[in-house]
Amino acid sequence: MSTRLNGGEFVTKVSELEHIFTMEDFSDEQNMMAESGKEFIDREVAPLREAIEKKDTALIENLGRKVGELGFLGVSIPEQYGGMGMGFSSAMVACDFISGGSGSLATLYGAHTGIGTMPIYLYGNEEQKQKYLPKLCSGEWFASYCLTEPGAGSDANSGKTKAVLSEDGTHYKITGQKMWITNAGFADLFIVFARIEDDKNITGFILEKSKAVGLSFGEEEHKLGIRSSSTRQVFFDNTEIPVENILGERNGGFKIAVNALNVGRIKLAAGCLDAQRRTLTTAIKYANERKQFNIPISSFGAIKQKIANMATNLFVSESGTYRGAMDIEKAVDKLVESGVSHQEAELKGIEEYAIEASILKVYVSEAIQSCADEGIAIFGGMGFSEDAPMETAWRDARIGRIYEGTNEINRLLSVGMLVKRAFQGRVDLIGPAMKVGEELMGIPSFSTPDYSALFSEEKAILENCKKIFLMLAGAGVQKFGKDLEKNQELILCAAEILKEIYMAESTIFRAEKASNANAKTSAKVMVEMAQLNLYKAVEIIERNAKKGIVSVASGDEQKMMLNGLKRFTKYSNYPNVIALEQSIAQWMIDNNQYLV
Repeated sequence: MSTRLNGGEFVTKVSELEHIFTMEDFSDEQNMMAESGKEFIDREVAPLREAIEKKDTALIENLGRKVGELGFLGVSIPEQYGGMGMGFSSAMVACDFISGGSGSLATLYGAHTGIGTMPIYLYGNEEQKQKYLPKLCSGEWFASYCLTEPGAGSDANSGKTKAVLSEDGTHYKITGQKMWITNAGFADLFIVFARIEDDKNITGFILEKSKAVGLSFGEEEHKLGIRSSSTRQVFFDNTEIPVENILGERNGGFKIAVNALNVGRIKLAAGCLDAQRRTLTTAIKYANERKQFNIPISSFGAIKQKIANMATNLFVSESGTYRGAMDIEKAVDKLVESGVSHQEAELKGIEEYAIEASILKVYVSEAIQSCADEGIAIFGGMGFSEDAPMETAWRDARIGRIYEGTNEINRLLSVGMLVKRAFQGRVDLIGPAMKVGEELMGIPSFSTPDYSALFSEEKAILENCKKIFLMLAGAGVQKFGKDLEKNQELILCAAEILKEIYMAESTIFRAEKASNANAKTSAKVMVEMAQLNLYKAVEIIERNAKKGIVSVASGDEQKMMLNGLKRFTKYSNYPNVIALEQSIAQWMIDNNQYLV
């Protein structure tokens, strides 16, 4: 049996079909969870769209408590702490299907279950977990995460909030200001980060609102989207927190923040999926109903192209997200089997796939924005009106590219973490990059491969795209060494290539599994979406690689790399792109919905 790849190795090694988890692999329990989530959104949330847009944070708080009654607030928390004790992939299913009806509810859910609850489970001591997790899992209490400050956004460890130990040594006095704090208006518990004395790193604390003195809040922020999500500034004026409420260890807050964000990033990807499904299906139904020149606008090629690309981006989003989710779950399971505590295993499992989490956060948050934008286009003038759902979807989607680290930061992180792992010996970039260099120096083969098997040519092109990344990254590391991180424009080019490789590979494997199963009537359209996506991915890869090559290399080296780029992006049999778009769109139009 082949071995599951470690984090980041997808770009240096050949992935195996048996290790790719897809939505079609959901267990009966996961399918039931998905249906329960969809029914809840249809019954309790979707009819309240207009009310939610009126900045009603109390309404969202009430909906959040109903989510707690369903058991969805503690899916992956062990049963002894009030949760359901399910695996990471099941937690992603819950996040997916509870987040589709409202960006405001999705934000409450993501902040509470991710960065609000998980730090206590992952870093809290036994007493803290027993005391707080049951209340957070049930929805009796909501959690808020206080990290961002006016002068400390992406640089999380630069916060100025201070923690001073009292003279009797029983508590810390917290003084400072936090901003953009989700759930602040109704949270019962706050994860607060502050610096003790002149410590190098911040420290995490657990603050109970009911016991807090010197705690105050700004007014609710007026935001572009997620309007009923509570977002406030939080002020601490000698606010006392007992010493036993330090979370983890002194000086360990930055580590907590980083790992909490890794969880938040991949869960953000899951939280953007069902909203895409609902936006796409709404657009398809409107296109089938809306007539111009006496025919439905879904008959027009320009509309079909939009539907095809919306559906393909969504299919890709699902494919990558659930692949990453199961990789984390299997890593956790393997560590637990080796004797590591579940708490430590979860930490290490999530950290192992931090590169993939950043990739997913970027891709899916941009896919949902594109989906909403194209939805407005399909609705035309009506799409710009508050009477139609598209403008809400567009506004709510925009925040996804900002929180959990901006997409620019996550692009830089994805490549930066990979290069760091290479220097640490955790991922072998040098060996594969040298092989690519040798291949570029050699004489190319002029034989015609046999591409008769499903996806045989696509997989060959995908492996060539990995060579492109290694070629560019290798040149960058060779030229700049550890100073590569200072060349952000080059890293952004490499990040685009890395992202497209991971997402395209995930999609091809998902479609192949569906085709092999012969159980899904939608297998044909899945294959077509995988083929269309790869074609688009190759275009993105080629464009960014060329920009990187002409910027990092010159002379004969540049010429050799450009020739390699041309060789590695060449199809033997180019797909008929317009035919693919037409076929994909027609499947959606005929079924009047997306796949699920």
